[in-house]
Amino acid sequence: MGSVGLLYVGAVLFVNGVMLLGWIDSRSAAPMNVFVGILQVVTPTYLIFTADGDADQILGASGLYLFGFTYLYVAFNLFFGLDGSGLGFFSGFVAVCAVVFSWISFTRFDDNAFGVIWLMWAFLWGLFFLLLGRGRSGLGRYTGAVAAIEGWVTGAVPAFLLLTDEFAARENLIAWALAVGSVVVFGGLYFVFPNLHQNPATAEPGPRPAPAGA
Repeated sequence: MGSVGLLYVGAVLFVNGVMLLGWIDSRSAAPMNVFVGILQVVTPTYLIFTADGDADQILGASGLYLFGFTYLYVAFNLFFGLDGSGLGFFSGFVAVCAVVFSWISFTRFDDNAFGVIWLMWAFLWGLFFLLLGRGRSGLGRYTGAVAAIEGWVTGAVPAFLLLTDEFAARENLIAWALAVGSVVVFGGLYFVFPNLHQNPATAEPGPRPAPAGA
């Protein structure tokens, strides 16, 4: 059930990424955030209620709420035109939690692939914190590119591998590919997008980036 949810996490990350890139209108992304946000709240609730006291299952399900609440928060921002600062600081909280879940994946679950994936999510949510919580508007398009890419490589592709029982056999290969690939690609994108260090004190006048999340 969690694998199905992961597929749609990939979808909403991609949609929110292209929104930040300016390829779609921000309000058009709101419905997808509602759909996936609700799914990522209902799914962990079901998993916890059916865990029968299994601490590992409850622990694994608990992280899904971080995504569900993020997407619902994004939808509220887009529907009501909120400034995004609250979502930004919540994203900072999520980034810290993602680091903890990464450590748990490496040590408790012996899952190197998802250990790396959680670190990639921590990086992305950290970008959301800087963009929305700290007003680093110059990070908007870079963050969008990272989100769109992560929608595929941390969401859709792992979900399909899990759903077809191909993930476990390739776990270490996936971990290394994601670790090396993310450093190379995201590092390269850093030089593609200008004005990454732009902030409200130095930014040229212009529209504020639409509140977004992953």
